Amino acid sequence: MTVSRRAVLPICVGCAVLLVISIAVTVSIGPADISLREVYSVIGSHLGLGSSSAGRLADGIVWQLRLPRAVLAAGCGAGLALCGAILQSLLRNPLADPFVLGVSSGASAGAVSVAVLGVGAGALTLSGGAFAGAVLSFALMLALAYGAGGTPDRVILAGVACTQLFSALTSLIVLWSANAEQTRGVLFWLLGSLAGATWSDVTTCGIVFAIGCVICLWYAPTLDAFAFGPDAAAGLGVAVTRTRTVLLLITALVTAALVSAAGAIGFVGLVLPHAARFLVGPAHARLLPVTVLMGAVFMVWADTIARSAFGAREVPVGVVTALLGVPAFALLLARRRRLA
Repeated sequence: MTVSRRAVLPICVGCAVLLVISIAVTVSIGPADISLREVYSVIGSHLGLGSSSAGRLADGIVWQLRLPRAVLAAGCGAGLALCGAILQSLLRNPLADPFVLGVSSGASAGAVSVAVLGVGAGALTLSGGAFAGAVLSFALMLALAYGAGGTPDRVILAGVACTQLFSALTSLIVLWSANAEQTRGVLFWLLGSLAGATWSDVTTCGIVFAIGCVICLWYAPTLDAFAFGPDAAAGLGVAVTRTRTVLLLITALVTAALVSAAGAIGFVGLVLPHAARFLVGPAHARLLPVTVLMGAVFMVWADTIARSAFGAREVPVGVVTALLGVPAFALLLARRRRLA
């Protein structure tokens, strides 16, 4: 089922409205009883749209804890879904996403090296370490894949190898150098956690994501040419090497920023592009905006389930995305098989 071109704009507007409503509703969900009216009152007062009728406690919970967490979740979902769509198109492989190709694992290893080992002697931030790890992992994956022939299945195999390598390095660093408290915190973070979200994280990830999103949308017509293969794209006048380099660095940068703030979260970049492609078709000018919005809505609710559906115990959001993503991916595969 692919909708017509005219229906794409209403779908985007509908997803954007759903995202705003989702953030407002999920901010009101939690152990402290806060109504939607209080949520709107607090947000409006901080945006200069009148005074707040909520108390100081509700104001602090909404503005300092739940709202930055919900906005960061939306940004992570949008960014990871965008990276998944770009990698699947660029590498012509439906299984490509930052988690499967080892970019997330490389970013995790880089961030843990800075946080636990102190690599960089204070000059390298957590985000910088994550970016260095993501780029290193991506470069190694590409070297392995193209050294073995560069076919789509070998790209995935090289990504799996890099994922295992950098996951093993991360585990070794944590178990060898971290104390018990650091180990527990890092392992929880590696499974994906938005518990420590701040407005500073939102600003950093938002800027990186916005830059990456604009560049990817600029290259949307070029990505359409990659559907016919790199040789055909070159024949259509596409600068294949430059385009690949720019977009691969953008996906590494966006992934690194998101991993440094929220840990390695899987299945978002794998499943959401397929769901959006099933809805609006493969043309990237339509696919990318819908993928971004669907990813944002998905992550907002996944994080809400992670922090509120298991009583007083919060689970890593990566566990929830996997529990939701696996059956969704199986359903998409089954529908594609029936349509084939």
